[in-house]
This record gives sequence, C-alpha cells and structure tokens, in this order.
Amino acid sequence: MLLAVAVFTRMEFVIRRQLLHQNESLAGLYDANPKRHTTKPTAEKLLNAFNGITMYFHRDGSYEMTQLGELQQQILTLMGIPQSLYTFPYLVPG
Repeated sequence: MLLAVAVFTRMEFVIRRQLLHQNESLAGLYDANPKRHTTKPTAEKLLNAFNGITMYFHRDGSYEMTQLGELQQQILTLMGIPQSLYTFPYLVPG
C-alpha cells in the first residue's frame, strides 16, 4: 500500500510540475465535463484516462492494441515516458 501511495504522489508531483513549468493545463479528465481544464490532476483521474485500452494476442503470435488518444499521449509526455514503450515490442512472442 505504501508503494502505491508513493507512486501516486510522484505521478501527481511530476505532472503538476510539468504543467506549471509549461504554463499548460489538462482537459478531458472529467467525464461530466470533458472541456474542464485542471493544473492539479489527481493520480486517480490520470490513471482513469487510460481505461478502455485493450491488447489482443492472436494465436499466430501477433497482437493488436488500442491506439493512444491525445490526452493519453499528453499524460505520457508530461511524465517523461516515451510513447514507444506503449508498443510493447518485448511482449511479442518470437
């Protein structure tokens, strides 16, 4: 539990700092009001933005993944995570 709290706290800190540094805000985190902007997103809202991502493994060894949306790409960029990690080339059997 302590590890999860530490990860959530770090995630919020990094993204909030980047938003402040870049003088930007995030929109699309709130289902009831998708145009609402925030400079202080919570880790829960940030992680919820990745709901609905699906990965299918086929019997022939290939796979398909849901494409990242603009908000998801922006979150990864703010966290300093390269989007190339999302392709998971290391998961393909071979």
